[in-house]
Amino acid sequence: MSPTEVVARTVLDACRAKGMKIVAAESCTGGMVAAALTDIAGSSDVFERGFVTYSNEAKQELLGVGEETLAAHGAVSAETAREMAQGALARSHGDIAVSITGIAGPGGGSDEKPVGLVWFAVAVRGEDAQAHRMLFPDEGRAAIRAAATRFALDLLSQAAGRRP
Repeated sequence: MSPTEVVARTVLDACRAKGMKIVAAESCTGGMVAAALTDIAGSSDVFERGFVTYSNEAKQELLGVGEETLAAHGAVSAETAREMAQGALARSHGDIAVSITGIAGPGGGSDEKPVGLVWFAVAVRGEDAQAHRMLFPDEGRAAIRAAATRFALDLLSQAAGRRP
């Protein structure tokens, strides 16, 4: 079993035990978190839905990310990640949401936002979304996306584990 599958199973088991439904709002991972969870048979009782919102327009239309947020902070920011996670909960029947937005490369980076920068947020219904910043080594697009997927699953596992 791969490390990603181990964490995905842990997330599903924790959420199943607490009666929680999961929602994913993904940009740079393009649905990899949803795929990791739904690769596991029986996940349909826990995984509610996923949003792949690669463009700014999709973030606005599907998740309600504010145009002013994108203009002021950019797509790769704590503010956008939080709005993505909150929007995913608001537009689903989920209890816990994770969002991922970042720069997987090979291009698109800058001094301020280098390749490998990924912002995440976790939102639990009834609580404020918590943002997390990671700067993954620039070891190629696939490696950044895989690392971001594992980190997002870890965040879900931690958040579900804290719930009564």
